Amino acid sequence: MTRVLIADDQALLRGSFRVLVDSAPGLVVVGEAADGVEAVALTRRERPDVVLMDVRMPAMDGIEATRRICAETDVRVLMLTTFDLDEYVYAALRAGASGFLLKDTRPADLLAAIEVVAAGDALLAPSVTRRLVAEFARLPTGPVTRLDNVTAREQEVLALIARGLSNDEIAARLHLGIATVKTHIGRLLHKLAARDRAQLVIAAYESGLVRPTAP
Repeated sequence: MTRVLIADDQALLRGSFRVLVDSAPGLVVVGEAADGVEAVALTRRERPDVVLMDVRMPAMDGIEATRRICAETDVRVLMLTTFDLDEYVYAALRAGASGFLLKDTRPADLLAAIEVVAAGDALLAPSVTRRLVAEFARLPTGPVTRLDNVTAREQEVLALIARGLSNDEIAARLHLGIATVKTHIGRLLHKLAARDRAQLVIAAYESGLVRPTAP
């Protein structure tokens, strides 16, 4: 059973998400939070598998709440935002979020996203995610990721991850076995101190390995 915590300052949305999640086989809501402070406290107490986190909330916003949750626990955070070009999304991914969805996402897609994130993957399917990462990776004041200890083959894999390719697609592109691809990804996660694929995408852009392109 996948345990879900819902954090949103709008009671109506929280209630709607609760009904949706509780109606899905294998999912259960273990708590609701109206702001970031409450979200952090409930996460510490309930230890859900996934937190559905609104970006904009009072007391503490979703980004800071995500940063604290990801620093203290292995709980996965799936960000929810109203705007597909929300400037906070990139910061949320850097804070440790495993992906994000728009609030007008179809119910079935939201439920599928929860399962994807709970399984330890990152939700990078919406092309807007890659556009956002590319856009905010342009910032000259942003951090720089070094790839000194990353092998040439690992850099090839990293670049394809940043382009949104799945493990199967990477294996086909590089003529590798799927187990070998998974090994390379595991090494990349370790070497770059990344939680998941979302963090690897960011590292690929910040290192300059992949260049931002226009949406």
